[in-house]
Amino acid sequence: MREIAVFAKAPVAGRVKTRLIPALGSAGAAALQARLIEATLAKACAVDGAHVCLWLDGGDYAAPPAVEVARQQGADLGAKMAHAFATTLARARACVLIGTDCPALTAQHLQLAFERLRTHDVVVAPAEDGGYVLIGLNAPQPRLFEGIAWGESTVMSATRAAIEACALNAFYLAPLPDLDTPADLARARAAGWI
Repeated sequence: MREIAVFAKAPVAGRVKTRLIPALGSAGAAALQARLIEATLAKACAVDGAHVCLWLDGGDYAAPPAVEVARQQGADLGAKMAHAFATTLARARACVLIGTDCPALTAQHLQLAFERLRTHDVVVAPAEDGGYVLIGLNAPQPRLFEGIAWGESTVMSATRAAIEACALNAFYLAPLPDLDTPADLARARAAGWI
């Protein structure tokens, strides 16, 4: 079985998309987060043969019936992702974990990640801002999530170093843009991603 783990903050006004609150207001930013979750789940559900689980942080979200909902657990983002992979890979042969901040990500990216996991230990799609928007594994690799300064522009370089230190066979997809700032929002709208 293949599984897609979608990591998301619940769309609670004032707690999500905070860098967009000056442009959209807290309610508008929360509404955008809800739309991003909905769109991401739709893309994940479009991948044939994949089970989809929404890993929520900080509130509730009414997911479609086909989507399982779980709670993120851990002291930081790395611990939360490591926990999700350990849980998921106890029941699935491959897991691709994504967030909801990359509206440019498509079902085809997800499909390609699963295809590459047949011959690679890890698949990563870097983000243009120095993080990553997708990571896929076929076995738990907790060391990939330790000692990372989450939210910084060094996340991808630190992750690449951890992959090399663990001697894992990696495949890197082309970088994709995140949606965090007003400029990112304008770009996403102009491209028709949202």
